[in-house]
Amino acid sequence: MTSRERVKRTLTFNYPDRPPRDLWILPIALKKYKSQVDAILEKFPLDIEFAKGLATAGDPTQEERWKVGSFTDEWGCVFKNVQEGIVGQVKDPIIKKLSDVKKVRPPYHKLKEKVNIDKINKLCEETDKFVLGGDFFIDPFERMQFLRGTSQLYMDIVEQPPGFFKLMDIVHEYNLTEIELWTKTKVDGILFADDWGSQKSLLINPKLWRKLFKPLYKEYCERIHSSGKFVFMHSDGYIFDIYEDLIEIGVDALNSQLFCMDIEQIGKKFKGKITFWGEIDRQHILPSPNIEDVKKAVEEIKKFLYDRSGGIIVQCEFGAGARPENVEAIFKEWEKV
Repeated sequence: MTSRERVKRTLTFNYPDRPPRDLWILPIALKKYKSQVDAILEKFPLDIEFAKGLATAGDPTQEERWKVGSFTDEWGCVFKNVQEGIVGQVKDPIIKKLSDVKKVRPPYHKLKEKVNIDKINKLCEETDKFVLGGDFFIDPFERMQFLRGTSQLYMDIVEQPPGFFKLMDIVHEYNLTEIELWTKTKVDGILFADDWGSQKSLLINPKLWRKLFKPLYKEYCERIHSSGKFVFMHSDGYIFDIYEDLIEIGVDALNSQLFCMDIEQIGKKFKGKITFWGEIDRQHILPSPNIEDVKKAVEEIKKFLYDRSGGIIVQCEFGAGARPENVEAIFKEWEKV
């Protein structure tokens, strides 16, 4: 069974030969543990490949984004970074008052360079892995924060002045244009992302999320599915309150911080309805000096979320705090199913 077929069978609950593997390697981990990373990838080949040009952790095309200092992205947002290997924060947003929305210049002129259809199609034709396109920066909520500032955007969400919707429309239309380009490629799935959870709750009232942001993601899903591709989404934090909504609008695979939530309840309500695309707790378990913590975490996911028919992609983030032996242990434990 090829990796491409394995992932597709997992997403459609059609009995893959084993759960597919994926690993997100942040630059800070790659720099610190290069030999260990290489050994893990040789022993446990991954089944998902990100399309070249995708702005993912570890993508060399995004090298400047991860360095200490200032980085200006294609929208003109300036990120300040104090630690190499992670993405910094925008301290001086472009839109200080909503009348400044006219200053926003969506980088449409860079899209054809970013989504190089010929190169991406060549990659898809030359690999038997499941190729994932899209972008972690197709992210309406986060992009609006970068442009407006987080605290002010929260006020806008509550007050909902006309300028807020103007900004939302600008970001959404740009995202739709990028997604439309990805649908013209031969990738197997398309990714979008937004971090919606704090440690213990959704960042905004779920009713507001459903009113304001759910329709945006629904349109993304419809565009992607209409092109015959799978929908992948990432969101950090506690997002239990919108899991059902994401399933309803058509998200096929969801990368979320399972250990911020009640995994047993997630399994009871959503097992068999969506593919759980990782992950293992990167705050406490991956940095743990006790490898038994890792084994117990995998066993918990197996117990409540795993089924032989599919619905699990084995994934974790190899970031600054993760221990190489813990990352390897995750893949070893999943070899036992």
